[in-house]
Amino acid sequence: MPGNGAKVLVALSGGADSVALLKVLVRLGYECVAAHCNFHLRGDESMRDERFVRQLCAKSGVPLEVRDFDVKARMEECGVSVEMACRDLRYEWFEALRQDSGCSCIAVAHHRDDNVETLMLNLLRGTGIAGAAGIKPVNGHIVRPLLCVSRIEIENYLGSMGQDYVIDSTNAENDVKRNRLRNIVLPAIRECFPAADAGLARTLGNMLSCYELYESLFAERAARYVADGGECIIVDLKAVAAGPGAEAMLFGIMHRYGFNSEQVDDMLAAYGRGNAVGRAFYAAGYKAVIDRDRIVVAKGEVEQSRVAVNVADGAVVAADGLKLAIKKMAAGDLCKSMCDGRHKVCFGEAVARCGEVVLRHWQAGDRFKPFGMKGRSRLVSDLFTDMKLTDAEKRRVWLLEADGEIVWVVGCRSAEAYRVEPGNGGEAYLFSAE
Repeated sequence: MPGNGAKVLVALSGGADSVALLKVLVRLGYECVAAHCNFHLRGDESMRDERFVRQLCAKSGVPLEVRDFDVKARMEECGVSVEMACRDLRYEWFEALRQDSGCSCIAVAHHRDDNVETLMLNLLRGTGIAGAAGIKPVNGHIVRPLLCVSRIEIENYLGSMGQDYVIDSTNAENDVKRNRLRNIVLPAIRECFPAADAGLARTLGNMLSCYELYESLFAERAARYVADGGECIIVDLKAVAAGPGAEAMLFGIMHRYGFNSEQVDDMLAAYGRGNAVGRAFYAAGYKAVIDRDRIVVAKGEVEQSRVAVNVADGAVVAADGLKLAIKKMAAGDLCKSMCDGRHKVCFGEAVARCGEVVLRHWQAGDRFKPFGMKGRSRLVSDLFTDMKLTDAEKRRVWLLEADGEIVWVVGCRSAEAYRVEPGNGGEAYLFSAE
């Protein structure tokens, strides 16, 4: 935290944590500006929360900024979940407001219990040293002054001064992983191990210290492997692969440009097999290409590979990681066993008359009308979520597009468009993906 008297933007939801944070900062002499996000996801509760924070700030003499958000529009635009859409909208606005209001930092009310939950979630899905270090007390302009305080201590503090707060009813619903961990798993652990919270808090402190040391040592070592190539950076892949902790070292380098652990594993595996030359990997705003014994990372657009498909030729189409065979046949000769809707699909003869049929990779916001859903559309990213695909797996999925409409998420699900109608006769096309 900056020194007492500094101007601070306080994220204020109206819950116990954020209310306590505002009260503490005001008592310590900080000049506070409160910011409240109304995502309109909980009906009357959302409006109740807004009314509460307005009354609280008016009574406390704290300036308040309120912003309404269209979460659904953000989800459709970017192809992200509700949680991610809310997070991005929240922090984008906070940073813009911080700059406009002249605040030195953004204070958010994550506490010790939140940190323990984050540690457990990271461990369960697989994490490195950064994930094991939990939530960072300071991250750029974001500060978290309550990370050393438990939820019970926060509630006791508010109770001692007779300060009320609002309760989000969705926190009691066990429909998301964090809530199940908070409401079911952690209480069971605490019952068996009463000192669990204190022990986990010590672990988080130890891991954060180790992470800070790791970052310092990593920076020194990474400098040996990374060279400035002008408009790109060049990574000495041969030296990285031959050195200790190759996976951790390469991930530490590539993660700074948005590449994930699955992609790093693919890079090293391909290099080890000797067939890596020309392999390209994509992250938001960056492209990495393996060039013999090095990786060249440059700014670039998200992958836009497009492979033309001539349906009428019934040829075999080759794309990176995919071989697509097309067989022309009489519609009457098709049978259900030929198509599984994922790796083998059938289209009516109209698909051969399309002006452009292409294979391309998934992009955020892509929508299609799945076969059997009676024309209702859904985000391709939602299908990926249902299938529990990793980020690396999502990037490798090909889409078949006919005149701008997605007709097949290859290997996942076909669409309603150009379906073969029983009894109509004519020609059909059987597409098989390998």
